[in-house]
Amino acid sequence: MKILALGAHADDIEIFMFGTMAAYAAQGAELSFAVATDGARGGKNDPAVLARVRRQEAMGAAALLGATPRFLDFPDGGLVADAALIDALKTLISEIGPDLVITHAPNDYHADHRALSDGVRIAASFGVPVLHADTMGGTGFSPTHYVDISAHADIKARAIRMHQSQDPDRFVDIALTQNLFRSGQCNGAQGSLAEAFRFEPTFPFGDIRALLPPPPPIRTVMVSTKRVD
Repeated sequence: MKILALGAHADDIEIFMFGTMAAYAAQGAELSFAVATDGARGGKNDPAVLARVRRQEAMGAAALLGATPRFLDFPDGGLVADAALIDALKTLISEIGPDLVITHAPNDYHADHRALSDGVRIAASFGVPVLHADTMGGTGFSPTHYVDISAHADIKARAIRMHQSQDPDRFVDIALTQNLFRSGQCNGAQGSLAEAFRFEPTFPFGDIRALLPPPPPIRTVMVSTKRVD
């Protein structure tokens, strides 16, 4: 299995899909990470310094799973699904040859996320299936698939905290809240965690369940046996 995770910014993979990447790593999958923008506008520091720092942070986070991210270095805050982005994504996909690509949802909150999602959809064409990660806060997102990340919560939090330039504890809290909710949404065990995804079947890819790590186990729904007089 070869999995390509694509994030618009240096910490996006960690926030939205790192638990799933850890689950893939535990299965022995070959992971590839790619970051579309240079991250230069993700703070108030000098843009050149910030871009360099964020690249180092992304490399440190990816190294937790033995991966080395690639950087497409498009301008932060100005990503558009134009010919330049699509060509870069086509080249990346061709070089890696993934069995599955995971990226942002087309309706996520950040314009760079939406542009990357559109570009990946066009670049992937009918060559590889594309799976969309949950949106920030789950807003406007209807999952079709869930991945149990209960065993990988610690490494996901560590990966997010590698991005010290981004005040990461807020994202650790946001991700934990969302992952608890998504597990409960699919009837996962109390305290378990899940990342949610959406897959839109596109010929020739109709069913990708065999390409995903396991979802949370489904609990039996019990009817109360308590007698009320």
